[in-house]
Amino acid sequence: MRFTVSPRGSSGRARVGALFVGDSPIPIETPALLLSTKKGLPVFLSRDLLSSLSSPNPSLLHVSPVHFLEGPTPSVISSIGGLHNMLALQNCIFVASSRDAIESLPESICANKLGASFETPGGRRLIKPSDYMEVISSLKANFWASLADEVPSWVSEKRNKLSVDRTVQWLDNCIALDKAGGTNIFGSIVGGSNVEERRRCAAEVAKRNVSGFFIGGFGLGESMEERPRLLSAVLDKLPKEKPRQISGLDLPEEVLQGVAAGIDLFDSMYIYQLTIGGFALVFPLDILKGQKFSIQLVDGVDATKINLRATVYRRDTSPLVDNCSCYTCQNHSRAYLNHLLNVHEMLAQILLEIHNTHHCLGFFNSIREAIKCDKFDLFCKMFIEGRRAHLTTSLSS
Repeated sequence: MRFTVSPRGSSGRARVGALFVGDSPIPIETPALLLSTKKGLPVFLSRDLLSSLSSPNPSLLHVSPVHFLEGPTPSVISSIGGLHNMLALQNCIFVASSRDAIESLPESICANKLGASFETPGGRRLIKPSDYMEVISSLKANFWASLADEVPSWVSEKRNKLSVDRTVQWLDNCIALDKAGGTNIFGSIVGGSNVEERRRCAAEVAKRNVSGFFIGGFGLGESMEERPRLLSAVLDKLPKEKPRQISGLDLPEEVLQGVAAGIDLFDSMYIYQLTIGGFALVFPLDILKGQKFSIQLVDGVDATKINLRATVYRRDTSPLVDNCSCYTCQNHSRAYLNHLLNVHEMLAQILLEIHNTHHCLGFFNSIREAIKCDKFDLFCKMFIEGRRAHLTTSLSS
């Protein structure tokens, strides 16, 4: 893996970069979105649909090793050739970390000195670093994050300090067990809502032989107002030439907050949560070209998304978004999606996930373009001003 940060097109800490994985000559431009998956594929997308959404660039897929604790054993997966061969997705890039196995629910996170505990369909499982590395090795992910003891923002200072100590120790264990010697590992950084513990963890992880950094523990109770200070505490301690991945920043304004701090890769359950709830993203992507938000509420929903279960769309023959090039918008109407949702037809989720994925990828493309032309701050300002008043917040400290 090789990562380069562009010397041009920087707006404050926000940056564009190029991530080269394996022998592929095609770089992944950052900031970039990792698509969340269940056992390797987005819940409602087939491999053919996935390739059409990401073409010509390879898809970045986030996988959780914990999902593979039940089913084929690590030895079976390894004998097949890992996820790329098992799923026939040789051109995709798999990024592994345990966070989405629990769908970012803080009450599901717990640990002891032996390892982290996760809720699985077969009950709660204690995962030791050795167990984690066995699954990681079998999956043959392109890069992966070390096991982390993530804690919500309301834990005691003693528990917070303990989580940092454990996470650093587990990183050392993972590096020691990794046959590649840590060349594809992202060191996990935790620290909850404590600035000093965040700094301490980041400084310790930066000393290790890692290829990048996984910034965990966000989206677990901290406020939008305190997040920039916590992000700065971490990123100030990290080398600029290595990529940074974060989990738990889901909403578009939270993504902008992370980009403004200098994050390169984002993984979240946002697309899945929108899709399963019957929502479609509709906010404009070309804000800098004159497209403006309409802050008028539609059925009580803010200007970024619409609830397609609402009766107001029963006779609406327009596409989800005018001029959207995704398959859903080119072929189906809001009325048809409203019908599919209300008769509980799974095709509704398939069509919604196509659109929401396409829209999120377009959002990240707009972010990269704004940074390249040194208009990222203006892009953020225009986006936030188009949101409902109670969601408006500062993007930087």
